[in-house]
Amino acid sequence: MDKLKGFVEHIIYKNPQNGYGVINLKVEDMEITCTGIFANLDEGESIEAEGSYIEHAVYGTQFKVERFVVVAPEDKVAVERYLGSGAIKGVGAALAARIVRRFGDDTFRIIEEEPHRLSEIKGISERKAREIAEQVEEKKDVREAMLFLQKYGISNALALKIYKQYGMGLYKVMQENPYRLAEDVSGVGFRIADEIASRIGIHTDSDYRIRSGILYTLLQAGAEGHVFLPEEMLLDKAAEMLGLTPEQIEPQIANLAIDKKLVIKERKLDDTQKMTCIYGMSYYYAELNCARMLYELRQAFDGAERFTRVEMERLEKKIKKIEDSSQMELDGLQRKAVMEAVQNGIFILSGGPGTGKTTTINMIIRYFEQEGMDIFLAAPTGRAAKRMTEATGFEAKTIHRLLELNGDMSDDRQASSVHFEKNELNPLEADVVIIDEMSMVDIHLFHALLKAVAPGTRLVMVGDRNQLPSVGPGQVLKDLMESGCIASVVLSKIFRQAGESDIVVNAHRINEGKQIKLDNKSRDFFFLERDNVNVIYKHMIQLITGKLPKYVHAGMFDIQVLTPMRKGALGVETLNGILQQYLNPPSAEKLELAHGDNIFRLGDKVMQIKNNYQLEWEIVSKYGIAVDSGQGVFNGDVGIIKEINETAKTVVVEYDDMRRVTYPLNGLDEIELAYAITIHKSQGSEYPAVIMPLLSGPRMLLNRNLLYTGVTRAKSCVTILGSRDTVEQMIANENEQKRYTGLRERICEIMDEDAGWAVRC
Repeated sequence: MDKLKGFVEHIIYKNPQNGYGVINLKVEDMEITCTGIFANLDEGESIEAEGSYIEHAVYGTQFKVERFVVVAPEDKVAVERYLGSGAIKGVGAALAARIVRRFGDDTFRIIEEEPHRLSEIKGISERKAREIAEQVEEKKDVREAMLFLQKYGISNALALKIYKQYGMGLYKVMQENPYRLAEDVSGVGFRIADEIASRIGIHTDSDYRIRSGILYTLLQAGAEGHVFLPEEMLLDKAAEMLGLTPEQIEPQIANLAIDKKLVIKERKLDDTQKMTCIYGMSYYYAELNCARMLYELRQAFDGAERFTRVEMERLEKKIKKIEDSSQMELDGLQRKAVMEAVQNGIFILSGGPGTGKTTTINMIIRYFEQEGMDIFLAAPTGRAAKRMTEATGFEAKTIHRLLELNGDMSDDRQASSVHFEKNELNPLEADVVIIDEMSMVDIHLFHALLKAVAPGTRLVMVGDRNQLPSVGPGQVLKDLMESGCIASVVLSKIFRQAGESDIVVNAHRINEGKQIKLDNKSRDFFFLERDNVNVIYKHMIQLITGKLPKYVHAGMFDIQVLTPMRKGALGVETLNGILQQYLNPPSAEKLELAHGDNIFRLGDKVMQIKNNYQLEWEIVSKYGIAVDSGQGVFNGDVGIIKEINETAKTVVVEYDDMRRVTYPLNGLDEIELAYAITIHKSQGSEYPAVIMPLLSGPRMLLNRNLLYTGVTRAKSCVTILGSRDTVEQMIANENEQKRYTGLRERICEIMDEDAGWAVRC
């Protein structure tokens, strides 16, 4: 590793969020362009840097700084240069010269030890002398803190976050309980905290380590969709991760419960067996509060008893009149669904493709519209909201926009300040709220939604209960329907026009566990049996670049490859590398930026892979003027890379509705190529054509539920490439990955307190 020593002559660029910058470093008689994380570095400061020389395609030779330390100026010239650089507020070049002329090489000692003597200089009052000394001391504290943290292998960017969180209290935190970092500092998980703790010398069986490990295990379970874990499973998983025994870990569960970090709940399995459920505090109260708020919404309406026979007849006549005027003809179940939506405060409409959900929603909207009610429509993703708008003719928003997401992070506030403006104190001003694609809604988003729906407002939820559950924790739609406490109608009849589509017919056959015909006599459902992955690659590219765009009248990027897996020859990671080479090959005209194992290229199709409530977006007119702006980009949003700035190391992605987001270098971890995506990530989306490579994989993953969800994402064409046996095995495999959730139980507990809440539909 090479070393440089010099002073910062000019800061070309610095990102205030992550500290990444480009500087000119004066080394003897040379100027060297350096890149790296330069948090709190000012022009005029002297540094010693370690790193390596790299050759940039556009900007030539640069020095990539891995680490650096600020060193004290060594002579009067260096001292004057630093003080006059603007690093100290209120001190310019002229004043710096007078200070150095008066105190010479002793200037920094005077500022640090005898700051009152600065007032001996004309133009410096005692107050200004104190301010100068405080600034110098603060910068010294930051430097010393950064040096201290670097000893434990902590990067400059992370060290800056830690200093901002704890200030000078970081020394106590690091020495006593570095596992606090995992709870308090964004970007520090248990793994990083554990690594830091091991370098400090914290024992592997430390109580702090075990407690943090338990919380981390529950957090990881949430990422897998669980709201709680059975105690035995939690102990086994935590013990394996920590390298300890379950017996060493068990006492800390009770201690965490006493500290209100966990909730322990018993669940009765049968007359003789119970299961001890361990919840993270926020997850438990999210479910409990959802159950309470559902009860309050339900109680705000008298229910079906309120409608007399005469009123029911009047309701039926109104619906029939709307049918006639809008030329919509409902079958018996659809008509019942409309009536239930009118009679109840909460209503669920479910059904597979082609069963008339859209027609039913439209009828519900028309009814409430004629009653003069204010109606809000929303869906979990931008694509799902756009589909809802097209299907109903009414504006639909994402749930996040409906609730007015506020991710303001000014004044160094933490992510906990992220909130929705619409809540129990500022509810939605609507008479009816209709939410589509409810299978995608996790427990946290559902909790936020219910807080904003005031009692007296009707809540209509629409979704396909047979699709995969949400990416986030919980299985809200399934739990609601299984509780038996909420009015619901499941549409089952396939209408004639939909029945002409083999996509619809096969989706229902798959859902019923019946085998499908793979004889290629269909106009919209094709199967190409291939047992060689290289041949599958070849045909996939031929389909995307040649045959399918013409067949479904769409662009190449509208054709979506859906796969069950992330890893393996037919997983997302491998497929995206191959598809990028053919669908968006490198060229001299296309800028690209390497990040980790990925190369992001101008024109690439990418996906946001985690919720980021602070990320700002704007919609720009053709003249480059921002016409709208907001915050929040969410897991599953797909867009196109429109700009790459190699100097600033930023990437601009344009998402649905022309929303443009600028990603800094460290933000690129949140996006990945999206030529191929997992079936799970495709929820709520609809594509003109879908290609599914299905050859082999884990039995738990290759199940009926997954195949059904993948097939129902296609609007005009499904093509399966791979093994007939695999398709048949997926249809036969009805075992879904079990999710540990408790919303159904929380609802039933409240129902037991008020036996009148149960409804029979």
